[in-house]
Amino acid sequence: MKANNGKILWVDDEIDLLRPHIMFIESKGYEITTATNGYDALDLCKQGDFDLVFLDENMPGLSGLETLSRIKELNASLPVVMITKSEEENIMDMAIGSKISDYLIKPVNPKQILLSIKNNLHKREIINEAARTGYQQSFTKLGLQINDRLDIDQWKELYKQITYWELELERVGGGMDEIVKMQKADANKMFARFVAANYADWIASPDARPLMSHDVMKRCVFPLIDKGEKVFLIVMDNFRYDQWKSVAGMLGEMFYVDEGLYFSILPTATQYARNAIFSGLMPLQIAKLYPSLWVDEDNDEGKNLNEEQLVGTLMERYRRRNTYSYNKIYDSPGADKLLPQLQALMKNDLNVLVVNFIDMMSHARTESKMIRELASDEAAYRSLTRSWFEHSSVRDLFAALSRLDCTIVLTTDHGSINVSNPVKIVGDKNTNTNLRYKLGKNLSYNPKEVFEIKRPETVQLPSPNLSTAYVFATGNDFFAYPNNYNYYVSYYKDTFQHGGISMEEVMIPIVTLRGKNK
Repeated sequence: MKANNGKILWVDDEIDLLRPHIMFIESKGYEITTATNGYDALDLCKQGDFDLVFLDENMPGLSGLETLSRIKELNASLPVVMITKSEEENIMDMAIGSKISDYLIKPVNPKQILLSIKNNLHKREIINEAARTGYQQSFTKLGLQINDRLDIDQWKELYKQITYWELELERVGGGMDEIVKMQKADANKMFARFVAANYADWIASPDARPLMSHDVMKRCVFPLIDKGEKVFLIVMDNFRYDQWKSVAGMLGEMFYVDEGLYFSILPTATQYARNAIFSGLMPLQIAKLYPSLWVDEDNDEGKNLNEEQLVGTLMERYRRRNTYSYNKIYDSPGADKLLPQLQALMKNDLNVLVVNFIDMMSHARTESKMIRELASDEAAYRSLTRSWFEHSSVRDLFAALSRLDCTIVLTTDHGSINVSNPVKIVGDKNTNTNLRYKLGKNLSYNPKEVFEIKRPETVQLPSPNLSTAYVFATGNDFFAYPNNYNYYVSYYKDTFQHGGISMEEVMIPIVTLRGKNK
């Protein structure tokens, strides 16, 4: 039967001794062409297309390394497996530097050869099939977990598992990613119920709640400082767990990584969550203790202009004498400007850096047709995050920090979710504009479609008016007004929003990084 699994060129000056190996590989459906020297191998490469080359390193005449170099000149993408009797490091370095795909040490056996073929020709197919099979086996288990009465840690683990499969099947395609998407939507419905049922108790009972925004400094940053470590707290605004996973590999090359998740407070919006991080207080407490540092929703003043002062209030309340700095980075030039200052910043016990790019990208995607096309779906949004990080000066900043004797706490204030389902709501002219949460005194909505908090003070949220209520969108819902409804829906559908309740918005990364190169 005609071979159809792949065409292989095998080059060895003792090829006759390898005839049993060749027959075994041919029996597996591969077509093998042989050569006994480098010159004949080059001629064959010029005449025909091969999927893989096995190349003996020690041949008379044209050596294996010289043949390898010339094969790569003819076809740079053709995978070459070097077979050698020598394990000398310099030979391996030269071969690897010439971009071999694999190497084997003589004597080789047929199963080694077959494994190398599969690794080089069919690795993607095997991995893809394994991913599909793995998710199919996990699907039922995840479905049962979603409908179970999960605790805080179990919800974190479930979200990690769903994200893992989302990223795995993103590469595979074939419709499996759509199944994960539907399963995540089911999980988000149950997660919203979990948060709604427990949120008030979490705020009232610090010992029984998950780590939340206003706990981060006290429970994650101060203990490191107390151990004598120099800490850089880097807050990447609107940085979801899946986006962290998309850049984790790059940071893992530079740092030892300790990864976790924590819960954003509600609303999962910068004004509330990030101010809670820096102050160590809930929004109502900030408004009462430091009224000049809290800006109500209906005020046109910037909502995050007082972050440095809020860090100062936290230090004062805890009577901490630690030195600290605060910087905000909007773009690569901002990171470039900070790089020369790192040595001077090391004099501080704590350095707070806010990186705003991802939040800006999210808003730009809503407003810009071009950015929306570049980040057309979840996978593309992650890819854009990864590409930005890989080529930005923020990566250079992390690289520089990896060489210093410091500890990085990398986190965010909230995540975001791709919204698709409009939910009608009516409010007066003073109602805030956020699409995932609303607060006001005359809100009209279907209570079955939202999570409502009619007494904000019970969850430490400020009330601009006595009758103020907060309502939160859940799952992939977003709020839309009845007037000009169709235009509003078409404009905001399939955009990334935050402020409401979903796993993506609420369960967010908090990662400790310690440099490998310091």
